[in-house]
Amino acid sequence: MGMTAENLGFDSRAVHAGRGDLTAMGVHVPPIDLSTTYPLPTVDEGGQAYEDMAGGDACGDGQTPVYQRLWSPGVARFEEALAGLEGAEAAVAFGSGMAALTATLLASVSAGRPHVVAVRPLYGGSDHLLASGLLGTRVTWTTAEGVGEAVEEDTGLVVVETPANPTLDLVDLRALCDRAGEVPVLVDNTFATPVLQRPLEHGASMVLHSVTKFLAGHGDVLGGVVACSEEHARRIRPVRAITGAIMHPLSGYLAHRGLQTLPVRVRAQQDTAQVVAHWLAAHADVERVHYPGLDGTDPSGLVGTQMTGPGAVLSIDLGTFERACRVAENVRMIVHAVSLGGVDTLLQHPAAVTHRPVSGEAKPGEGVLRLSVGLETPEDIIADLARALTA
Repeated sequence: MGMTAENLGFDSRAVHAGRGDLTAMGVHVPPIDLSTTYPLPTVDEGGQAYEDMAGGDACGDGQTPVYQRLWSPGVARFEEALAGLEGAEAAVAFGSGMAALTATLLASVSAGRPHVVAVRPLYGGSDHLLASGLLGTRVTWTTAEGVGEAVEEDTGLVVVETPANPTLDLVDLRALCDRAGEVPVLVDNTFATPVLQRPLEHGASMVLHSVTKFLAGHGDVLGGVVACSEEHARRIRPVRAITGAIMHPLSGYLAHRGLQTLPVRVRAQQDTAQVVAHWLAAHADVERVHYPGLDGTDPSGLVGTQMTGPGAVLSIDLGTFERACRVAENVRMIVHAVSLGGVDTLLQHPAAVTHRPVSGEAKPGEGVLRLSVGLETPEDIIADLARALTA
């Protein structure tokens, strides 16, 4: 058998997936195709290609992409690579993670299944979108254990995030998917990435990522992606085509490039996060550290079974809003900013910013800060936190 991305190890796939035709093209890195429109061979071929892609098909070999809103060759390379890492048949990439979630929800609504079962906590933007009912969805909020009872006749989707944002709660995906039965389960895998967790292997139907975070990894790309079966992809692509939510070609190139270093970045950041988490857990001014790598934080033993490691994001509870604000506003090397998964360490107050629209009963604590650990020297991160904690 020839050496293809499919039969390589995970780290090798991260480097080579989506690049199988480069040698034949005579190039070493993928080209960036910024074309917004493409020549049509004939009127009939152009029309058929437009109809195929607007209806959910992938662009076929030798077929004209017609128009960038329908298809982008560079974005398709990233989709192929990400699907390979998640063990999916297909992936559909969008201009942001919220655009990806929106398309998935609209596809369910348009199929006559507007009811969504959602497990909190979720990323604040996801929670806000679902709670708003903006897309015609009707939501039942529940726990992972309550999913089965919450499913109704018109339930089209179960939405869950694990590790959860920002509490780092873990959900047993196999058990949850069993409770969901025939209802598709969408798992936000942004925190773990396919390096640490592959939800499709545990029964999920679709995997959502904010590409902006670890996948691209450098804080300079906005994007989202859903990895899934080709059947689900065919339902999502028409929404993307009609709404114009496709990822930009340059973002597709940068996201694809980010996958090459994803395994080494995530593992290195995770190593540092474990050091920082243990230091914070022993600090007298920290009431609690939320991190699956600490003793007693993973009672179901999901780290080592469902996940290969606890990840690089943690949260700390400082007890009061005032103390949390002082720490956030007094770091120097660490950046006080939203987002996560980049090469630099970021610190933010979820309840006041990213989770501000979330209803009171589901909002993170006022004393909680979320820390996304970067690639800096661990001692420098700790020194900055130590100084800010005494500010």
